This record gives sequence, C-alpha cells and structure tokens, in this order.
Amino acid sequence: MSRRGRLAVTAVAAVVLGGVAVGYARLAADPAQPLPSAPVTGPRMHVLSNGRLSAVSRADPAGPREVTGQRCDRAHAAGGTIACLRPAGALAAGALVVLDEGLRELRTVPLTGFPNRARVSASGRMVAWTLFVDGHSYAAGGFSTSTGVLDTRTGALVTSLEEFTVDGEPGQAADRNFWGVTFTADDNRFYATMSTGGHRYLVVGDFAARTLRPLVDNVECPSLSPDGRRIAYKAAVDGAPGRGWRLSVMDLATLSSTPLAETRSVDDQPAWWDDSAVVYGVQRGDGTNDVWTVPADGTGTPRVLVPEANSPAP
Repeated sequence: MSRRGRLAVTAVAAVVLGGVAVGYARLAADPAQPLPSAPVTGPRMHVLSNGRLSAVSRADPAGPREVTGQRCDRAHAAGGTIACLRPAGALAAGALVVLDEGLRELRTVPLTGFPNRARVSASGRMVAWTLFVDGHSYAAGGFSTSTGVLDTRTGALVTSLEEFTVDGEPGQAADRNFWGVTFTADDNRFYATMSTGGHRYLVVGDFAARTLRPLVDNVECPSLSPDGRRIAYKAAVDGAPGRGWRLSVMDLATLSSTPLAETRSVDDQPAWWDDSAVVYGVQRGDGTNDVWTVPADGTGTPRVLVPEANSPAP
C-alpha cells in the first residue's frame, strides 16, 4: 500500500474509533431512567420490564412490580433458579447468567449471538437457551440458531443440540436448527423444535442419552403444561411461518391440537399461568411489549395481564 493509502486508512480508523468512544461515553453518561419499584410479596411471576428483571404479584399482576438492576434480553425462572440472557455491552460479550433467588451469580456461560429464548425446568435444575447466530426471525429463510442446555447440579454443559443424535442417525444436517426447549418433570427428557427440510418438528429429547426423536410437524416453541399432559406452542398458519403463527395447545396422548382464542400472530414461547391458561408476550406497533393471557382450551378472550413487560415466568 502506498504512503498516501496508509495515511487514508489511518485517518478513517481514527474517525471510526473516535465515534465509538464518543458513543460509548454518551451511553455511560446517559443511563436509562430508573423504573418505579415496590416490594412484592407472596406468589410472584418474573417478567422483564424494559430489559430489567422484575417480579409482579400473581394476585395483582398489573399492579406494583419489584424491579431489579439485572439486565436481560431474555429471562426465565423456576424452582429458585433464574436464567438471564445478558445483552452484549460495549466492552463485554453476551452471556447466559444463572442466578439464585437472591440474585447471586452461580454460573456464567459466554455466548455469541442474539438472545431469543430461555427456559428453566420446574425444579430449577436444568437451563436451556436459544440464540440467533444468523438472521433474526423464524419467518425468514436462511436463519441459523444455537440452542444449549446446562445441568446446574452436575455442571454438564451442551453448547448445541446439534451434538445430539436425531432419530438414530448421528451427524449434522446442513439445514438443521433447534429452538424453544421445555423440560419434563424428570429433568432429563425435554421437548424442542427442530427445523429441517422446510418443516418444523416437535422433538422429544433425552439429555443423558444425547438423542432427539421427531414427533409431529408444525410445532414451534413448545411449553409443557404443569400437569405434563399438554404442549402450548405456536403453529405456522397453513404451515407457512411467513403468514404468522397461531397459538395452540396439543394433547400429548392423542397429538390432537386446539387453536386458542388469540387470533393475532404471536412469535413467542408461551408459558403456563396454571393448568387452565397460558401467558405470552405481544409487541405493540411502537415496540412496547405486553404480557397477555388466554384460556388453554380455546374459549374466552385474550387480555393484558402485565402491561409493558415480556418474558413471563409464573
């Protein structure tokens, strides 16, 4: 490279680095305004409020909320364990952070990608997460995900479900992606979504055996009911994600499904409020999220449960 060329490159680099430094300084000098917070007692539900881990009362979910300083892009909590997919910062990479009820950090797993899903088993032992590695929407083609599972008791870590054997066939399918894990009560079996060959399958996994088995087509982001008998999920309309998704509930004994009364397209992994209702996030046109609820039997009417929140974990 000529001397003039080297000088030009140096000048451009100085401008870029200067812009980064100024941008970072502005971010550091202008933190987000603190959110109103009040103590919450009794049975609670964890949510994210403007990216901050929070809790609301199950008796009054739209009422006061307890807001912490923990920042997460996605979060879930159960059995005394909190999984926080921490966003990348100016000087730090993103990570899965496992917290206890007192918000003490128990384990950190560095991650690369855009946080998308998080789940904790009912006992609090197992933690799963999904990241977009390429792309940012399940409705678009060409996306790539990375889904991992952590056993907090033994420390066993699977960084990608692509390491598992699928239906007796080892190997890596070029277009195979996984997302949306939900655990059974034994902390070994789980359900998830597998995308391959243009289809999205509900698969059942065995963590100890490192195996996955497809069950049924057109099931995404499954969530196992508290009684272990049903799966709440999003079903692509006419099997085409580009047309949106319909929240549905499947009976695992018969594999029959019931569309729920929520007719808007919902791109979220639902959670169960109890055995009779599910909760989920819906984004407004201005980008604000609300937590909604609807009966799990196809009746009723959707209603806002927690305004200005997402990532519900009853």
